[in-house]
Amino acid sequence: MIKKIDETNKTIIRSLKDGRKAYSAIADELGITENTVRTRVNKMIEDGVLQITGLVNPEYIPSFQVAMMGIKVKTLDLETKAKELTRLNGVISCAVVTGRYDLILQIELCDTEGLSLLEFFKNELNKVKDITEVETFIVYQSHNLV
Repeated sequence: MIKKIDETNKTIIRSLKDGRKAYSAIADELGITENTVRTRVNKMIEDGVLQITGLVNPEYIPSFQVAMMGIKVKTLDLETKAKELTRLNGVISCAVVTGRYDLILQIELCDTEGLSLLEFFKNELNKVKDITEVETFIVYQSHNLV
């Protein structure tokens, strides 16, 4: 279901690029009360509009890697395929996209936890049928990656 987002909510979302930013600081910037910000954020989370997560910079953790994968599939039911991919171990997100690939997958890999790129292909990605092509991009540095 498509939700309408007013300008205040859009500004709150932009302010939450730093997920640790205090609601009081956002309220001061917008000229509204902290309680209004808190209520709006909670409502957007409840409605599935907003998700606040932590991101790791792989540059600082030697055994940790973030990878992006461009994936082509045989089916046109891309939403179902995306949901299937998000259930795999190590997957952060899956986006339905236009262009060369049908889906872009973001994954976290950690050799010390038994999930290398090869293990992801063999033990996770192999579970998904109808994949015709995969191209992997290892993230060395990330800047505002969401």
